Amino acid sequence: MTEESSTEKKKYEYVEDLPGIGPVTAQKLGELGFRTVESVATATSRELELAGIGAKKALEVIREARSCLDISFIRADELLKMRQNILRLTTGSKALDELLGGGLETQTITEFYGAYGSGKSQMCHQLSVNVQLPPERGGLNGSVLYIDTENTFRTERIVQMAKHLEVNPEEIAKNIIYAEAYTSDHQAFLLDNADEIIKKNNIRLIIVDSLVSHFRSEYLGREMLAERQQKLNKHLHRLIRLARAFNAIAIVTNQVMAKPDVFFGQAVHPVGGHIVAHTSHTRMYLRKSVRGPVRIARLVSSSYLPEGERVFKITENGVEDVTEEDRPKRR
Repeated sequence: MTEESSTEKKKYEYVEDLPGIGPVTAQKLGELGFRTVESVATATSRELELAGIGAKKALEVIREARSCLDISFIRADELLKMRQNILRLTTGSKALDELLGGGLETQTITEFYGAYGSGKSQMCHQLSVNVQLPPERGGLNGSVLYIDTENTFRTERIVQMAKHLEVNPEEIAKNIIYAEAYTSDHQAFLLDNADEIIKKNNIRLIIVDSLVSHFRSEYLGREMLAERQQKLNKHLHRLIRLARAFNAIAIVTNQVMAKPDVFFGQAVHPVGGHIVAHTSHTRMYLRKSVRGPVRIARLVSSSYLPEGERVFKITENGVEDVTEEDRPKRR
């Protein structure tokens, strides 16, 4: 990269710096959730038109914003080099990290789904601590944006996990930006207005726990299914845009539904239908084992990793590897 192109990418720091965007238009864009150049760069022209910008001008603004980012056609060998900038976060279990190809990837959505008590929210708590660790300990030296839809977030759990990792619990708590979503619209609003928070707080992990809970309770019956899926689709695409623009990891948890007519194969399936299945880059199914704290994680789908299973455990310390003592004794 030349010095000139490097300077070009740093040209626009604020939305109002973009050509043709004055203070009034910038304020309107901010009200719509576009408060950073990165969010404008990954917007559609129709979204910007809601701020009173003409279709042609909206395309020009997006094009200028994208000139600051690496959004263009490139060769696959260049993409391979860019992939080296992808960061990975440890789960706290070496076995799980191995299953995930070295840990959770930035710029992707990873979905953890499973029945109640399978460890989904516990995993989110653990990742909220791990992401703040230095890279040599598997972390990203970053902060967390945590959207809680089921009131399952507990600071006491964060303190337990932080103490086990010998890091300051108060400092860990300071770097978790938390919000409880009360409805599906509120959940979408929080994410739509998160870009500035993400940029200012060095967010490297975005968590939505759980993704479909509100949508599932508010949109009942087949007549509301299409509207629900459209809103869910928009919500997920907003999430992946933020993850890519800020090189962050997106984590969503998901509930399951039983299929009593299934006699072979999985009797439970994640809710959300094809929308969630196609948008999640990595899907992990968590379930309880008969052995107390032991959990089983199955990698159900990934764009490049093979399916597989690993065991781990959730204790007072957090997410850990299973030891020989946890394994059943042979008689």
